[in-house]
Amino acid sequence: QVQLVESGGGLVQAGGSLRLSCAASGRTLSLYIMGWFRQAPGKEREFVARIRGSGGTTTYADSVKGRFAISRDNARNTVYLQMNSLKPEHTAVYYCAHGRTSYSGTDPSDYVNWGQGTQVTVSS
Repeated sequence: QVQLVESGGGLVQAGGSLRLSCAASGRTLSLYIMGWFRQAPGKEREFVARIRGSGGTTTYADSVKGRFAISRDNARNTVYLQMNSLKPEHTAVYYCAHGRTSYSGTDPSDYVNWGQGTQVTVSS
């Protein structure tokens, strides 16, 4: 069983940056597709980015392309989400999870072992 713990959230002004971390214990992350998702108040959880275990191929939601970057450090068993040029609409709880299969896409139901989330608040 994999346990995932997110960190790095906080309060930042619009235009600022944050780097979120997702640290794993219990099993190596290199075996999995890893995903970042977010959930704003009153909204459904939505896909942000994912990264494959082998090769590191990345996929992004259109709303964050060019602004966010997902990466992984398999030696540290950690996945990161670098968020730049943040906007108030990026305010949400950000979660990481790993894919059920090697084909997991952008649907949250394709992911399991969710972390507890980390709050990101962007002020205008």
